[in-house]
Amino acid sequence: MSEEPEKKRRRRRRRRRREDPDRAGFAALLPQLLTTGNLASGFYAIVMASSGNVLIASYAIFVAALFDILDGRAARMTGNVSRFGAEYDSIADTVSFGVAPAILAFYAGDFASLGWAGWVLAFTYTACASLRLARFNVQSGRFEGRFDGVPTPAGAGMIVSTVWFKNFLVGPDVSLGLPAVIPAVGVAFLGLLMVSPIPYHSGKNLRFGQSYSTTVIALIVLLLLILEPGLNFFLVGVVYVISGPAGYLWRWRTGRELIPAEEKGPPGQSVADTRNVTPITDHASIDGR
Repeated sequence: MSEEPEKKRRRRRRRRRREDPDRAGFAALLPQLLTTGNLASGFYAIVMASSGNVLIASYAIFVAALFDILDGRAARMTGNVSRFGAEYDSIADTVSFGVAPAILAFYAGDFASLGWAGWVLAFTYTACASLRLARFNVQSGRFEGRFDGVPTPAGAGMIVSTVWFKNFLVGPDVSLGLPAVIPAVGVAFLGLLMVSPIPYHSGKNLRFGQSYSTTVIALIVLLLLILEPGLNFFLVGVVYVISGPAGYLWRWRTGRELIPAEEKGPPGQSVADTRNVTPITDHASIDGR
């Protein structure tokens, strides 16, 4: 079956949905409801973290990520892609993946013991996440194979998985005994990676089901994440975050181009403008944000 007839069928289904007043009204509302779920989960995470319930706060951020995946897909499936939806999604992401993870880290890592330096380091993460989201919104498009810097949901996921890893090691009520400065500096560094030009793989070029080996590896990773999320989410997060600087350093040491050729645009166009082939016209879900 060719791809073109399938696209035509999808367009006809979307047109029928728009022509049905009841279905069209709900379809238009569904993506915004999902984005509101993202925002509500982020807000709840802030409340829980501020109350000392850091584990519950981490779960709330994870739920926000699920809503963030669904809202963009709902917008595309129902044919209700809009600039308003993308902007609203960005605001929700700022709360759920910019503010909430920083507050979670602040309380989970006892940054308050560092005085003013603690909140400055936590705020560095929030500021960088906000700058990244703003940069994403004004860019004309994105390169589908790579991201410039760590995406904000991935940064939030790294903080969440660290809380889960600590809970896996010693439980929720026992301290690891690490000086607060170590996680505080780590959170600030993670924020700086979000606004860096270091390329990260997006995973969008992976096509599960077309390659046997890729499918098997994906299923194994998924199984490991389900069996022991406290350990394996953390390990996956660490590998992903380190992969960017490690690849950058390897290209520098071997004399290769620091930014791969496919990341570069026409002569005179800056790297910050060139991740960027597909126009941004929809909810971004979990992608280059």
